[in-house]
Amino acid sequence: MEAKYKLSLTPIAIGNVILKNRIVMPPIATYQSTDDGKVTNKMLDYYGARATGNLAMIITEHSYIDIRGKARQNQLSISSDGDIEGLKRLVDAIHKSGTRAVAQLNHAGSAAPSDVTGEIAKAPSSVILPVSPMMGDGTAPQELTVPQIAEIVEQFARAAERAKTAGYDGVEIHSAHAYLLNQFYSPLTNHREDNYGGNIDNRLRIHREVIRAVRDAVGKEFIISLRLGGCDYSEGGSVIEDSVYASKVLADAGIDMLNITGGMCRYTRKGHNEPGYFQDMSSAIKKAVSIPVMLTGGVKTLEDAETLLKNEAADLIGVGREIMKNPYWLNEQLEG
Repeated sequence: MEAKYKLSLTPIAIGNVILKNRIVMPPIATYQSTDDGKVTNKMLDYYGARATGNLAMIITEHSYIDIRGKARQNQLSISSDGDIEGLKRLVDAIHKSGTRAVAQLNHAGSAAPSDVTGEIAKAPSSVILPVSPMMGDGTAPQELTVPQIAEIVEQFARAAERAKTAGYDGVEIHSAHAYLLNQFYSPLTNHREDNYGGNIDNRLRIHREVIRAVRDAVGKEFIISLRLGGCDYSEGGSVIEDSVYASKVLADAGIDMLNITGGMCRYTRKGHNEPGYFQDMSSAIKKAVSIPVMLTGGVKTLEDAETLLKNEAADLIGVGREIMKNPYWLNEQLEG
């Protein structure tokens, strides 16, 4: 049986870290934290169970780096040093079974509701998010100033430091699913006329600054992944050619891995539910970069994962919904 899934079970290096296979649980929000974003026993049980399922790595759910970038009530926090103790317990629950742990760092931008943050949302431009269902208040946010952008860059770095202190193997910078960094990248939501808007290099400026600040904070040995909402699959939005160019820029900036998904279309793609439904994008990116590329979306069986790896759609496969439903999915696939 294991020979049948040879590629899925082959180890891979992400930076200086060796993963035991190619199957990863991607970040899926459970909103099981306390009101102020602290880890709960329910979360420890949830992630601990999934870590026993023989997965190579778990990327924990998106954690807000600042209260002004909080997306929802009960979202996990990595915004203060007071969060570290709980996060250590979470990492320990994952590491206990030999699974690697990566923290996803996020700022919601215009997707941050004012009844959660207590403030009017701020974003690259004063543009209502073109997503359905609505995220945030569904109203136009305030445009970020350059000093405010610099503050957010620093918040990503400090959050990464906390992740390292908590014992995580790495961090993932969230630039997908219509959140802040994705709002900078997408021409649908970035209408700025300064150095952070206009051409794609300017729209990626904050990404390069965040990567540099995070790397300075955590050092060379720590994994830095970036989740890229590379294509909006929407008129006037980012296209596959943009995602390939962006991936080369981001790889050159010093990340260790790319996790490919949707942009303003979020984590679904209209008219598609086949295994690896973003594979047209991930395949093109994999050809263009030398760092590992991860693909998620629609994978239901280990055979699906093996086929995607065989077709060189990606180097790692994220299995979200199936593992969310069944923590022992991988073990059962191997036994079946």
